[in-house]
Amino acid sequence: MLYVAPFLCLYAALLVYPLFAGFWLSLHKADLFGGRRFVGFENFTRLSNDQVFLGAVGNTFYFIVLTVPALAIIGLGLALALNRQTRTAAVLRGVFFSSSVLSVTIVTLLWKVVFAPEGGFLANLLEAFGRPPIAFLSSAELALPAIAITTIWWCIGLPMMLFLAALQQVPRELYEAAALDNAGRWKTLWHVTLPSIRRTFALVLIIEVVLQFQLFGQAYLMTQGGPNNASRPMVLFLFEVGFTRWDVGYAVAAGQILFGFIAIAAFAQYLVARRKEAF
Repeated sequence: MLYVAPFLCLYAALLVYPLFAGFWLSLHKADLFGGRRFVGFENFTRLSNDQVFLGAVGNTFYFIVLTVPALAIIGLGLALALNRQTRTAAVLRGVFFSSSVLSVTIVTLLWKVVFAPEGGFLANLLEAFGRPPIAFLSSAELALPAIAITTIWWCIGLPMMLFLAALQQVPRELYEAAALDNAGRWKTLWHVTLPSIRRTFALVLIIEVVLQFQLFGQAYLMTQGGPNNASRPMVLFLFEVGFTRWDVGYAVAAGQILFGFIAIAAFAQYLVARRKEAF
């Protein structure tokens, strides 16, 4: 107990206490200047009728649908393609992972140039084919998909490296046995590779769901939640309510709902992964 006491104290101070303190604060009408009045579940009732918040919830789930499957599938594809002991594969692994070390500011500036309707890369490409430019970031239908594309480009390095690590742990004897049975590439992939890395696949899904639930910087810097709240995620809603309107209790209540969504999604994927493992 003495050995683990420092860790337990820090864990309780930095994680456990803020968790319960945040829930208690969500039951108050509070501001940044220390004013506080107990209102019970009034903040949660207001959230259930707040169309902007409900829209932010829908945007967040839509963004997860756009990004998480793509990150998992593209990351796995890159890992399969680059799982070779060659200099070219090593260089390409570094190239694909390099985007992950960039800050969100640099990433959004690069992609705002790509999506710019005047002089942007895509605008010039469309004009070269005789098509009019498209204002991606000013379109209610295309703003969030544009942010999703930016995020996939930015975050693809982590799932790729996790899959590469898993692929390198698959016993070579399994591939040799598949070759002796005259199994082709697709059969080997479906019956040897994917079953061997299913736990890593579940881990990637859990990590990416948790990360993409926290979408903030890309939406804030590229569209500021517009147009007409079409790209406003939950974290941006929290930021605006807490630090623009100074309604801290209301923002923390929304944060508790976000925490609940993340916990449910992560636990559900964990149960599915355990069930597959048991099977």
